[in-house]
Amino acid sequence: MTPRTGRLTVALAALGFLLATAAPIRAVGDEPGWKPYARAVADAKENGRVVLVDVYTGWCGWCKKMDRDVYADARVRKYLAERYEIVKLDAEAATAHELDGRNMTERQIATDFGVSSYPTTLFLASDGTLITAVPGYVAADKFLDVLEYIAGGLYKTQSWNAFLEAKKRR
Repeated sequence: MTPRTGRLTVALAALGFLLATAAPIRAVGDEPGWKPYARAVADAKENGRVVLVDVYTGWCGWCKKMDRDVYADARVRKYLAERYEIVKLDAEAATAHELDGRNMTERQIATDFGVSSYPTTLFLASDGTLITAVPGYVAADKFLDVLEYIAGGLYKTQSWNAFLEAKKRR
């Protein structure tokens, strides 16, 4: 083997390794139907749905993991499409949204809801009021439980622990 073919073999092996370990390319339709904040809140008022707001930052590794492992999960995407209005909100962005005659940046919206760690998932009633905030990464199976608990309105009549116990008995 000549030095040149040796380098070529190493380069091809490295390229093969990179391709084999790279994140899979998502097909069209793998992304949930994210909406701008004001649009999602307006749509929720019309249709009575809950609003889910994924508050993230560009530098947050756990936010990226949430996108990759949770929001890309087909079960989660399906449940969100059926029951929620959904928003991605960059907690550091100066992107403005007009809501009820007020212009607010995404940064201001996150601050108004008291978000200080990322990711944080906000759940808003159809009138835009906060139901609850769930800080941190939540695995897909547990996230589906949270989605069911909130969208079903069960948070109004039973505790989280009672919901989980009842779910075990089903």
